[in-house]
Amino acid sequence: MTHPTMIRPAETEHPPYFGRYITLVPEGDILEILARQRGATLDLLRGLPEATGDLRYAPGKWTVKELVGHVSDAERVFGYRALRFGRNDPTPLAGFEEDDYVRDASFNAHTLADLAAGFAAVRDSTIFLFKQMSAEASTRRGPASGAEISVRALGYIIAGHELHHLNVLRSRYLNA
Repeated sequence: MTHPTMIRPAETEHPPYFGRYITLVPEGDILEILARQRGATLDLLRGLPEATGDLRYAPGKWTVKELVGHVSDAERVFGYRALRFGRNDPTPLAGFEEDDYVRDASFNAHTLADLAAGFAAVRDSTIFLFKQMSAEASTRRGPASGAEISVRALGYIIAGHELHHLNVLRSRYLNA
């Protein structure tokens, strides 16, 4: 069965802050983009020595392991929002404080390989969620973090958020 193509969301489908992530996403089928990202991210993470996971590019900044854990956590949150709104659940959803989530997680107690595997599992779930989303459901909107957002915007935010953090990983951690 083919899936409906989710088109790039309009600026009116998300709070302006998320535009910085959406603009990073290349043109194309968002499901194919998410799948390609999965492979590229896993190749990158699996190619890093384990000791790289404990690096911080500056005092007080996240470790590589914390960055990877954050990307997975954020994708879970954005995916949950897409699920709720895609199923026509208009219940307002609270925001989340990323630094609190990272601080209260135990990412540094895990191997980089385990965190990469966790990312793969989350991404597989995300892809499946959006693959089964109807065209109508992808345009539904709901309130999250005090603002209205569409399901398809959440798909693009997931892809763009990962791209943003991979750019940070490459430029600030691996080139430092």
